[in-house]
Amino acid sequence: MRLCTGIVFCSLVLGVSSEGWFSFFKEAIQGTADLWRAYWDMKVADHQNSERYFHARGNYDAAQRGPGGIWAAKMISTAGKYFQGLLNQYYYGGGHRGWENIQANQKAEEWGRRGKDPKHFRPSDLPEKF
Repeated sequence: MRLCTGIVFCSLVLGVSSEGWFSFFKEAIQGTADLWRAYWDMKVADHQNSERYFHARGNYDAAQRGPGGIWAAKMISTAGKYFQGLLNQYYYGGGHRGWENIQANQKAEEWGRRGKDPKHFRPSDLPEKF
């Protein structure tokens, strides 16, 4: 627990720009909300092969907030990757069954955080609402 707290604290210190702590935390909270909105839309859409699009969209929206949004997107995406890896280890014995999905999602998240258009991953038959 101490290691995890130390990592989060160090990444916060390194991530804060000259604009100050308040704007950084505001951007981080807004970026977290963007990621949550994309996750919620993914669950509501329940559309096959749309997971990468929603991962890219959430990270893109968070990155548009600024350094705090980018930090939040990295932290949440990294935590999600490790959580998925643990579930993969537990359910499938560490096989490669879910690893391809984790890597594909990670690439989509990076794509969005770099500011590239998330529609690159959008399935053609996904409703326009999303």
